[in-house]
Amino acid sequence: MADIIVVLIVIVLLGFALRGAIRHFKGDSPCCGGKKTVHIEGMTCEHCVQSVKKALNEIEGVSARVDLQKKEAVVSYDREIENDVLKKTVEKAGFQVVSITE
Repeated sequence: MADIIVVLIVIVLLGFALRGAIRHFKGDSPCCGGKKTVHIEGMTCEHCVQSVKKALNEIEGVSARVDLQKKEAVVSYDREIENDVLKKTVEKAGFQVVSITE
């Protein structure tokens, strides 16, 4: 009987560990930064997308995916990045930031 209880406890602990690992790899864990969505006006073509992506990816700790259809960049980061830094970076690349959401 004691063996069954120990096995059940181990299974529960492994479940929590697995859930934490999944959140970590998805970027939802607070230890790893997070994600922000930058809503952008002025992008009209794939060249614009690449310009925004290149500019954002030059920020240390940032990885950006840019979507022309949605007019947004999803920015993942491994340390806190101020919204002002993201805004200035996009504007320096020649585009307008409408809003930034977390």
